[in-house]
Amino acid sequence: MEREEILAVYEAGPEAVIELVTRLLGIIEQQNLIIEQQALQIAQLEERVKHLEEMLDKNSCNSSKPPSTDSYARKKPKVKAQRKKSDRSAGGQNGHPGTTLRMNDEPDELVVHHIDKCIKCGGSLVSVSPDYERRQVFDIPLITIKCIEHRCEIKKCPECSHMNKAVFPDGVTQPTQYGHRVRSFAVYLHTNQLLPYQRVVKLFSDILGCRISPATIVNIERNCYDKLEAFESGVRYLLKQSHAINLDETGLRINASRNWLHVAGTKNLTYYFVHKKRGSQAMDAMGILPGYTGVATHDFWKPYYKYDCQHSLCNAHLLRELTGVAEYSDQEWPKLMGDLLVCIKHQVDNGLLDTELIQKFSEDYDHITCYGMNEIPPDPESDVQSKKRGRKKQTAAKNLLDRFMRFKEDILRFMYDPDVSFDNNQAERDIRMTKVQQKISGTFRSEQGARNFCRIRGYVSTVNKKSLSVIDSISEIFNGNPLVYLLQN
Repeated sequence: MEREEILAVYEAGPEAVIELVTRLLGIIEQQNLIIEQQALQIAQLEERVKHLEEMLDKNSCNSSKPPSTDSYARKKPKVKAQRKKSDRSAGGQNGHPGTTLRMNDEPDELVVHHIDKCIKCGGSLVSVSPDYERRQVFDIPLITIKCIEHRCEIKKCPECSHMNKAVFPDGVTQPTQYGHRVRSFAVYLHTNQLLPYQRVVKLFSDILGCRISPATIVNIERNCYDKLEAFESGVRYLLKQSHAINLDETGLRINASRNWLHVAGTKNLTYYFVHKKRGSQAMDAMGILPGYTGVATHDFWKPYYKYDCQHSLCNAHLLRELTGVAEYSDQEWPKLMGDLLVCIKHQVDNGLLDTELIQKFSEDYDHITCYGMNEIPPDPESDVQSKKRGRKKQTAAKNLLDRFMRFKEDILRFMYDPDVSFDNNQAERDIRMTKVQQKISGTFRSEQGARNFCRIRGYVSTVNKKSLSVIDSISEIFNGNPLVYLLQN
């Protein structure tokens, strides 16, 4: 407003001045409201930017994200080993015997290279008794398919004219068929070595000179699947009786549609189950957790808590989340809690825990959570947030601290029960090869194909845990004798 306008209002009298002042105060109040709204919007945008930056900086070392996503991270993570560095030098230690290719005292083939005359003078050496210098070559003999023809005699009895016919061996049912070793080798390559069908076909052609078709391999695997039904039922029964089991799940592509692969296992047994759902509907169909009374170790997927059994949380996941919170904030409690968990694990692994030490670790745990409550600042509740319905959103640090406070017993169960593992690595190791299979071969083309692979892979995983020959164990399936003694813990 110009000076002349102000003087004109002043000369107009008190009522005009009051009206002017009121109008100016309204303008100021409106401007202040705009400034407050802009400040609130700026704060919200800053929080949004911080949240997005945290999402970009998450990787497999500071969150539950899988390592396969690290290549897309903004910052390539540096692998931070949780183990303390040893004072030993790299490589073999002093006194280590080592291994090397040693000579065989009874070689399969002996080739003698003769020398009949002297290289220098040409004199005859035929009658001279030789000494020998030995060298051995270890090689693979030529591999070929062996065709065995079975002929059953047919004879007419001279006394009663009855036609008699010899009986073919068990398993020989077709005019032409592949034997147990060929079928076992095909299943071994696809299910254990994870070769796609076309590469299995190529290997058979190149190495064995045998032209087997992908459809034949599929039929072989279906036959193997049928023969393992009782074995799989035995694994599922034993897992339900186990004191502690490890559980996990991962996505599985079937006919370009997302399904879920669930795994339950111990150090001796592995069971896979395919379902369209990830949650409790699939777990009910899996048939292990309903009625289970032992300890279920998992990575805090909420549907597991539907089941009335004891639970143990994967501390490897928690350590990564603690690392992430420590990186995103200046709070000290995540590092203190991480150091405490690693210290407890070290004591458990070395058998140094006693009642007094357990009590001390439990008190330290409570002190750290209390310290975290004082360290995490309260969230300022704005007018916009207060009007939102439902549960108020919390920071990642507060959510993690709440989990440590609410699930203390489940997090520290490995400290109280020596049969419970510190982490869920057993289940993750069991599930890793199925992820490798998908990276190599992609999607399964049918639900039956996925079930075939998972049942056979469960058998193969159990065989591997027993340190037995996989191909020989698969061969026993086709002989009608799956290794049932593998079910003995």
